[in-house]
Amino acid sequence: MSSIQIARFIISFSWLYHGLFPKLVHIAPLEKLITASLGLSNELSYLVTKSAGVSEIIFGLLFFAFYRNKIIVLLNIIALTGLLGFVAIFQPQLLIEAFNPVTTNIALIGFSLIILMELKKDSKVVCSKDNV
Repeated sequence: MSSIQIARFIISFSWLYHGLFPKLVHIAPLEKLITASLGLSNELSYLVTKSAGVSEIIFGLLFFAFYRNKIIVLLNIIALTGLLGFVAIFQPQLLIEAFNPVTTNIALIGFSLIILMELKKDSKVVCSKDNV
């Protein structure tokens, strides 16, 4: 299996898993804490969390299907950076917890950069073959 495929599976799996289990199947206490930090009512916080879970699953499926699209990979990097920034602003104590968003998001951003580098290599190979 190529590095681009490994990165594709890990990134897609992460979005799918984090959308499904801590947000849809069972709302994790940390998810409640994060949405509560926005000052939302319990009902609205619940809806925001569930909506975020659905959005993450949709994005995971889109990423899996369109991982060769530079825009989707860049959106992934932007989203992961934004989520990390959100936690840093609203719940900074989570940045030093076990299994925190720093280690998760930076690793996923690294995998995204691997995909971008591989796509760039692939496009150079295609261009050089076209010139032959």
